[in-house]
Amino acid sequence: MASDEELKKAQTADARARNISHNVRCTECGSQSIEDSQADVAILLRKLIRDEIRAGKSDKEIYKKLEEDFGESVLYVPRFDLQTAAIWLSPFIVAGTAAGAWAYRRHRQQTNVHIMALNLVRGVPLTRTEKETMLDLLKPPPSPRRRWWWNR
Repeated sequence: MASDEELKKAQTADARARNISHNVRCTECGSQSIEDSQADVAILLRKLIRDEIRAGKSDKEIYKKLEEDFGESVLYVPRFDLQTAAIWLSPFIVAGTAAGAWAYRRHRQQTNVHIMALNLVRGVPLTRTEKETMLDLLKPPPSPRRRWWWNR
């Protein structure tokens, strides 16, 4: 039974090492994880990770050690902190701003037209700017004229 427990411990440690190795970038290759790379540095890093696991360190401690030794670029997923917050949040900020601007323009456009239409139905006279806006909305766009280079 002791050998079964040792085998399970070894399998668990190996699975942890592989999981950590998949999340660590090879410093020599740059585009591969150390699990996939056959570079000397990657082999040494895999051995370092296995030694740290055998020493009883947690995954967080191992990531922290790798980050301290090799810098934050060694991790595929950088930490979320004050320095990286703008990078992590920028897609959401841009999308939110674009959606807000689109919704505001759509709301303003529909509101103005609906109010003018209701005022016309109710018999309320339109102001000069409302008349101009209504005429701009009802006037068809001009047909595009093709201009040739010799007609300029």
